Amino acid sequence: MRTSETSPSQSPGVLPGRSLRLVIVDDEPDTVLTLSAILADEGHSVVAAHNGQAAIMEIRRGVPDALIVDISMPGISGYEVAREARRIFGDLAPMLIAISGKWTGQTDRMLSKLAGFHHFLEKPCDPKVLLSLLAPLKRRPPRPPVSLLDDTVS
Repeated sequence: MRTSETSPSQSPGVLPGRSLRLVIVDDEPDTVLTLSAILADEGHSVVAAHNGQAAIMEIRRGVPDALIVDISMPGISGYEVAREARRIFGDLAPMLIAISGKWTGQTDRMLSKLAGFHHFLEKPCDPKVLLSLLAPLKRRPPRPPVSLLDDTVS
């Protein structure tokens, strides 16, 4: 699912800066729809993935500015998605934000750091907190387009 990009002038609360390319990964459709709507309303280009394999294919299609990833998903977990993003992009990996409603303890937060996540938010995450994490990225130059598509998904 892709949401259309909106002009920042359409939303009165939008901070200045460029539009970001964001990937939201969650097996819960309501979470994906809610976060997609909020972020698209802020003028960002949002791509939704409903499982880890789709997320990895999407980041290979083009490097996003940030990934917002549920940790607990069937199949490829959010931890594995973060590790794969780090493996693919190394130090140039996009901002990685873990979200979870199930795994919210201190151990889960430490595991998310070890997997490569920069931030950890509990569901339901406060949109203001999420937007504040993304705000510094809006002032950075856009990432060059890169496609790493192949026939395999690790």
